[in-house]
Amino acid sequence: MKSLTHRSHQEFHDPAAAVAHLRELYAEASDFLCQQFIAAIRDGAPEGRVRAFYPEIRFTTTSYAQVDTRLSFGHVSAPGTYATTVTRPDLFASYLTQQIGLLITNHGQPVEIGYSAPPMPVHFAAANDPPITVPQQGAASFPLRDVFDVPDLSTTNDDIANGVHESADGIGPLAPFTAQRIDYSLARLSHYTATDADHFQNHVLFTNYQFYVSEFEAYARTQLDDPDSGYTAFVSTGNAMITTGDQELAQVAKMPQMPTYHLKRADGSGITLVNIGVGPSNAKTATDHIAVLRPHAWLMVGHCAGLRNSQALGDFVLAHGYLREDNVLDNDLPPWVPIPALAEIQIALEEAVAQVTELEGYELKRIMRTGTVASYDDRNWELRDQHGPVQRLSQSRAIALDMESATIAANGYRFRVPYGTLLCVSDKPLHGELKLPGMASDFYKTQVARHLMIGIRAMEQLRDMPLERIHSRKLRSFDETAFL
Repeated sequence: MKSLTHRSHQEFHDPAAAVAHLRELYAEASDFLCQQFIAAIRDGAPEGRVRAFYPEIRFTTTSYAQVDTRLSFGHVSAPGTYATTVTRPDLFASYLTQQIGLLITNHGQPVEIGYSAPPMPVHFAAANDPPITVPQQGAASFPLRDVFDVPDLSTTNDDIANGVHESADGIGPLAPFTAQRIDYSLARLSHYTATDADHFQNHVLFTNYQFYVSEFEAYARTQLDDPDSGYTAFVSTGNAMITTGDQELAQVAKMPQMPTYHLKRADGSGITLVNIGVGPSNAKTATDHIAVLRPHAWLMVGHCAGLRNSQALGDFVLAHGYLREDNVLDNDLPPWVPIPALAEIQIALEEAVAQVTELEGYELKRIMRTGTVASYDDRNWELRDQHGPVQRLSQSRAIALDMESATIAANGYRFRVPYGTLLCVSDKPLHGELKLPGMASDFYKTQVARHLMIGIRAMEQLRDMPLERIHSRKLRSFDETAFL
């Protein structure tokens, strides 16, 4: 077997030094695998296996000493040893520095950095070296799995986030995701969005209509021309980038499944817009993978069916509860689990609506209702027997129906990512108000820009909010990981 020599773990009291060592170990392991892979493809399979390992962070405390737990993360709840494997410490440098620093400060104990036991799959090492391609099964002169470690889906799961993780060695999890789980999502993100994970910002807007994209680009161009905006670049699909408002954006030949656009700030506090398309499966896919980037908030700003006669086309719906009939998360988060509204998000969205519409108080009620949003998994539910669905909608006091919001909120709840929903009424099927030819274009022209601006304003408010407020303890369970 060819493998990197395991070095003993080193203690660190300085988070920056700890992250620097993580980067060193990761680069060493990744480069070793890439070199061995290139040699194997060129010269044939070597004798024995080739193996490298993820670096890990390990933390041990023997005290039940009380720490300042007003912050929902940055500390462990009981004595013991905790560890997590780490991937792409270059991408997660700020996050790791912050989380390690809180752990050291709160407990007065160092962290240990070294190689872990789980091996690094060659696929994920090669992903960091664009010229390298991993051949499909049978393309190489030898079975890839005979020589290299490949992704192991039996250990790539959300057990930690779901609260069902059982440690075989008594070492508790330090972070909500393992390195291999993160690497899997980073690879999927690149595939679905056609942009690199490096471009994703801490505030994510989801929409179910492509109409919002052109408005987002137009807004981005105005911000890039404003030296006081703080925005530095706009990235489109295919990693096409502009830094001034008058530059042309290169167009991709084929749009990805979930076109994604990033209005960037130097510290990552910008805004990412993802067109997830239609349906709860798409919503779950997008949020499953974006969650590993540990964003500070994600919001749904899409269209919905209005369910009340008093609503008009173009009115806004602020979700304060969700009727989950999307079914895609039932195995991970049972439908009986309540998905609460988060006060910080709700206030930011309501204030953003007031700012953009220039209405407030009682007048705001003319164009915005707060209530339950139902998310359904059947786009053509209107064509079925109406008795069952309509009865449940009425009993839940639903005021709007879509296919994505409850999934996005439930996955935010599951992954401890603050979430919210502001929808725009595009039709009223229960009252026979469907869009006629010509209505759609006029409606979208007048409403999309305003709706998107509300989402942007809400994100800008959340950006200025301290982390301890936005990442509240409401989303934390009994036995939480120390890392956010």
